[in-house]
Amino acid sequence: MSTTRPYSPGDRGPEPSGASGASGDGVPAAGPPGEGVAASSGATAPPGGRQVRRLSFEDESGVVPLARDFTRQALYAWGWLPADSADRRAAAEDVLLVVSELVTNACLHAEGPEQLNITCDNKVIRIEVSDRGTGQPAPRTPHRAGRPGGHGMFIVQRLCLDWGVVRSPGVSGKTVWAELGAPA
Repeated sequence: MSTTRPYSPGDRGPEPSGASGASGDGVPAAGPPGEGVAASSGATAPPGGRQVRRLSFEDESGVVPLARDFTRQALYAWGWLPADSADRRAAAEDVLLVVSELVTNACLHAEGPEQLNITCDNKVIRIEVSDRGTGQPAPRTPHRAGRPGGHGMFIVQRLCLDWGVVRSPGVSGKTVWAELGAPA
């Protein structure tokens, strides 16, 4: 379903970690120096806690592979990879595909992405891509499987529990978010 809700139904509201760089337990995120990356430590999300990773795309090129590599590293840190079953492997591949689609859409339709945020708890992984664009992402209607291009938001819609767009009043751009369930 497409939505413009800033967060999914039943969610606890806007993310308290916002742009602060802190993980869900209030610990400042830290990452490799010089990469424009802040990442929380820990192999998996603590019970009831969240892990947050952020990637800034400022002055970066090759942002889609950069975003996929960054996400893959987060999935390893959080225990999604290496996958010990086909279902866990498929869940990780779905996350990587959604990241690719959201970052690609920001490149093609929104003057490029500014930041990627990935938040993981024990049940849900949330992907947020911020950009400077004014457009509204939407699945192509009607969806035509044989037609090239334009399938990104249809893929996001099919793979995710929910997705939406957040706009801040008086600020140009938007954040497109998507949530996927954690593997069992």
